[in-house]
Amino acid sequence: MADSTKGKGIFYGWFIVAAGFFALFFSMGARSGFGVFIIPMENDLDWSRTSISFAIAVGWLINGVSQPFLGRLYDRFGGRAIISISLLILGSAIMLMSQIQSLWQLIVIYGFISSIASSGVSMVTIHAVLSKWFHRKRGIVLSLSTAGGSAGSLLLVPFATYLIIWANWRVAWFVLGAFVVFLALPLVLLIFKDDPERIGERPDGEPVPVAKEDEEVTVSSQLVRGPLEADYWGDSYKTPPMWQLTGAYFVCGMTTAIIAAHYVPFAIDRGTSPEVAAMAFGLMSFLNFVGVIGIGLVSDKFARKNLLGTVYAVRGLAYAILLLLPGMLGIWGFAVIAGMSWVATAPLTSSLTADIYGLKNIGTLNGMATFAHNIGGAISVLMAGVLYDFFGAYDVPFGIAGSLLIGASIAAFSVRERRFSIRYQTATTAAAGDGD
Repeated sequence: MADSTKGKGIFYGWFIVAAGFFALFFSMGARSGFGVFIIPMENDLDWSRTSISFAIAVGWLINGVSQPFLGRLYDRFGGRAIISISLLILGSAIMLMSQIQSLWQLIVIYGFISSIASSGVSMVTIHAVLSKWFHRKRGIVLSLSTAGGSAGSLLLVPFATYLIIWANWRVAWFVLGAFVVFLALPLVLLIFKDDPERIGERPDGEPVPVAKEDEEVTVSSQLVRGPLEADYWGDSYKTPPMWQLTGAYFVCGMTTAIIAAHYVPFAIDRGTSPEVAAMAFGLMSFLNFVGVIGIGLVSDKFARKNLLGTVYAVRGLAYAILLLLPGMLGIWGFAVIAGMSWVATAPLTSSLTADIYGLKNIGTLNGMATFAHNIGGAISVLMAGVLYDFFGAYDVPFGIAGSLLIGASIAAFSVRERRFSIRYQTATTAAAGDGD
């Protein structure tokens, strides 16, 4: 069998990575900055912290509930169509946020419309597409795309803050939505391809095998099937790794959503100005970017479950710093430590899921894990708002969320990756597996 020379030059998959990066940059960046809008909207519309937290929690809940369905739609119709439609709806909904006058409008537009749309342009769908384009480099590629969301938070959250100061919160929402529609959407429409085989490529840019006369070659025939790969996605939940990953990701949602919504108000309550609070959030977002890239560089070389368990443990340390160190030491210490661990869990969880359960149902499985993630997020956001109004401080809800990271770390470390991951399989061990 000979190898084709097709595909010399830049592998097209890297263009998919770039488009995915910017899709998450604008979509996640636009939604992750809600924390800087809480106090301006609270003052302008005379709402309570609990009321706004309820709307945000509804958004996390609806986003989580819709993730498996959008993942299933991805598995049926492909990423380009689902992601493009979702970007159009998401950007339009964010622009409509500028016209909100009552709480029910916030719940409908943010809690339902934009939250469902963001499920279609999320790490669930972006990671699913990229998992088909990259096998050997999956860890670094998923980390690179995830870094797009961190970069979006890094740049768009401070940008939104200054738009609020310079103009008002309505202008800021409209501009963020316009970025999604007029910048992210065209990139996806022009660049995204659902599968390398459709354009005669192979994953990772490997040479395309050329069959000799009367010989058929398929990409799937070259791949080893993992011991837990199944034709029906529900069978994955009959095995421990999916529950371990999903349970840990539930805690991940609890410990990131509460920060996305309440970290800036927390910092302001501790005496910082809105600008300094936004700067601390921006630093955290920058370190998200650094941390997720760093994880990507090592995740293809080391056991992913050990890296995932370490990330959860580091985040737990960050919560301890936030609550135990006084004043600005806690604020900035948390920004540094948590920033390195915030989104690093996402590519590790997606990579482990693809490695253990294969690609046939990857959209649905990623969606189910993210569903658990966002249920945790909805609980923590609402809990923080209610307990803040009750106690007048955030210490109790932040303490509850942070303590759960101990269990998440243990769950991640206990995944039997070496036995079940395709990375450790050969043709002879795929069926039998080998012990950890």
